[in-house]
Amino acid sequence: MSDIAERSLHTRIARSVDAIRRSFVDNLYYVTVRTFDNATTLDHYTALAYTIRDRLLARLIATDEHYKRRDVKTVAYMSAEYLPGPHLGNNLHNLGLWDSVHQAMNELGLDLEAILEAEEEPGLGNGGLGRLAACYMDSMATLEIPAIGYGIRYEYGIFEQSIKDGWQMEVADAWLRNGNPWELPRQLRYPVKFGGGIERYRDDEEHLRSRWVPESIIHGVAYDTPILGYGVLNVNLLRLWKSEARESFDLQTFNTGDYYGAVDHMIVAQNISKVLYPNDEPEAGKALRLRQQYFFVSCSLQDMIRMTLSGKGSLDHFPDRFVVQLNDTHPAIAIAEFMRLLVDEHQMDWGRAWTLTQKSFAYTNHTLLPEALETWPLELFQRILPRHIDIIYEINSRFLDDVRIRFIDDNARLARMSLIDEGAGDGVRRVRMANLACVGSMAINGVAGLHSELLKHTLLKDFYEMWPEKFQNKTNGVTPRRFIALANPPLAALIEEIIGGDWLRNLEKLRQLESYADNSDFRSRWRGIKRLAKERLADHIQRSCGISLDPDSLFAIQVKRIHEYKRQHLNVLHIVSLYHSLKQNPSPDIAPRTFIFGGKAAPGYHMAKLIIKLINSVADVINRDPQVNKVLKVVFVPDFSVKTGQRIYPAADLSEQISTAGKEASGTGNMKFTMNGALTIGTLDGANVEIREAVGEENFFLFGKAVQQVDEIWEAGYQPLDIYHHNENLRDVIDLINSGLFSHGDGVLFRPLTDNLLNSDPFLVCADFQDYIDCQAQVSQAYQDQEQWSRMSLLNVARCGRFSSDRAIREYNEEIWRVTPLSVKISEASRASAVNSA
Repeated sequence: MSDIAERSLHTRIARSVDAIRRSFVDNLYYVTVRTFDNATTLDHYTALAYTIRDRLLARLIATDEHYKRRDVKTVAYMSAEYLPGPHLGNNLHNLGLWDSVHQAMNELGLDLEAILEAEEEPGLGNGGLGRLAACYMDSMATLEIPAIGYGIRYEYGIFEQSIKDGWQMEVADAWLRNGNPWELPRQLRYPVKFGGGIERYRDDEEHLRSRWVPESIIHGVAYDTPILGYGVLNVNLLRLWKSEARESFDLQTFNTGDYYGAVDHMIVAQNISKVLYPNDEPEAGKALRLRQQYFFVSCSLQDMIRMTLSGKGSLDHFPDRFVVQLNDTHPAIAIAEFMRLLVDEHQMDWGRAWTLTQKSFAYTNHTLLPEALETWPLELFQRILPRHIDIIYEINSRFLDDVRIRFIDDNARLARMSLIDEGAGDGVRRVRMANLACVGSMAINGVAGLHSELLKHTLLKDFYEMWPEKFQNKTNGVTPRRFIALANPPLAALIEEIIGGDWLRNLEKLRQLESYADNSDFRSRWRGIKRLAKERLADHIQRSCGISLDPDSLFAIQVKRIHEYKRQHLNVLHIVSLYHSLKQNPSPDIAPRTFIFGGKAAPGYHMAKLIIKLINSVADVINRDPQVNKVLKVVFVPDFSVKTGQRIYPAADLSEQISTAGKEASGTGNMKFTMNGALTIGTLDGANVEIREAVGEENFFLFGKAVQQVDEIWEAGYQPLDIYHHNENLRDVIDLINSGLFSHGDGVLFRPLTDNLLNSDPFLVCADFQDYIDCQAQVSQAYQDQEQWSRMSLLNVARCGRFSSDRAIREYNEEIWRVTPLSVKISEASRASAVNSA
């Protein structure tokens, strides 16, 4: 054995089974301070996490040195949310160490699956927005695109959800309670100002300048999480900011006897990174959300400016060093903050600073709901960020002059496009963050074909008419590494057996599966893999919820954030309709069904919470009714997460994507289900349109009004009560809910929900009800023919290649970012030289 190979057995980066086992034992002893006799599964996880982290860090160091030498242009991805999911399994897979680690743990008498289960999921996001950001970070590393993801190191996630008496209960998500082996504290610390006022002065050249004199200053401290690419050595960074006081303890105040006052400033400062999405119903919650958003973009921009000056020497080269992607409107304040940093801190003239800004930023819009386009009350904004309101006024003044020239004598357009909403409706003047993002960015994109078209012709129509060249579409994607290979190993193994291993980097290769669609033996194997996933999920639900499920029943699944526009209540109305039919006719010709729900409602969203209560109340009645519970089961899986999703997506037969057409920007859950062989029942909304186009109309269950029909219904004066009176099925379902059957005789409990449906129905549940019922009947009939169902399932997987996040990131890079991919080689860093020596 060579000296290098011998030495590598005792280093932290060797890849052999023996070296991994040695490292694990060392870390168990020296990191967790445990022996095999008293170590818990959590200790095993911690020791293994550090073992794998060591091997990952060798690649991080190599990447960092290579990027620094090349002074590369880098994508700075700004997002208020990241939802990466558990790191250990993903890193094992991307490092190519799964089999070696599995063997090492077996030799030690340990269960790798139990160790993986012990990992706390990072509470850095809520739903699709955060998961998309995590998928994109995975793809940027895999495609060797230099990138830093910037966000907040939330101490507490949105909340842990439990169900008590059918109601959602919220408990703090203390995801850092056991530490986080994957993060690296950095000695990067930046000041962030709040409040106070503005001083005017003249600089050395007699130019009038502004100086922000803040009421308070906190600091942001960086924590880095390495993001490893698949099949490459590149490692990018997720850099998250923790808020801290300038001084954590005021000794003079303490010595006067004011013990609480001595730490008061520290507590106020730390609150900024304390919790993801504080309840913003009260004024204090709104103020905290604004502070959070400004905090992380200010730290991030200061960090980028530091790196630009270090590598390029001048901020005129900033667009050559960074391109900043704003993931939705949350980081839009970055436009004004960058201007402040350039003009105030670096004494740049306005025109030069604005040119750099418009060359550096790009904006992704993620919503078609006007209320989701963030606006801030002007008074609140001015109180917290007094310098930025001045800057926004100046941007607005210059921008509206351009609008006046482009569209002469159009005051209504000026009012719509202004960065300031003058409050004609409620008298409250507001700052429009989406408008700021549009004005300050070089590119604006939607996240699905339909969404992007609707942005251009409805929500952002004025900006599209002003700058059509700025607008693009970038349909979302998800990473197949996590959502096929990691979530569904049997399916991944079958695919690899048939088409080879490179499909995880080129998902379009799944097309090769099409030729097996008519092979009955292959379809049988396909069904066996699906049943295995359903058994696994049924076992989890039995253990966690105490409900037994039939894996041969049709698993119809809707897991996503609970919201009226996503129409979980339409799904429930169908279930109640089925139940009512079964009670009247115990032997209808329907396939046995298991309905599975999951998702969280925002703490202040009372209607969404009532929908959760209705789901659980209907489930309680149906699951206890011996007349029907052999053919119908309903389950609400609490605390839906990435980890839970990895169990659920592979087990779905039917993916419920039933939002009102024109309301869902894209969706990514629909893609995860499709990748795992679920058929979709859905409307022509978001990425459903493209999924249906890709997999074939015959392999998709379509129902509901299209966008144009939705508009026509509202223009005609929609009256949902008329549908109730004329549709006996709907009337029976609503009346059954109002009868108290699902609420222990309380006929009032669900009235807010049913009254809303009958009197306003903002998301056209009643209008789409009968079409949904009829389409579900087609689903039942189709499921009876298992050979044909398997063929449709197989074709969904074979044709899902375009929904990889790799494709999305390639498009972003080719058409917006224009960053040169750089491969990291083993020889490029001395510490990495032993990575494959063992």
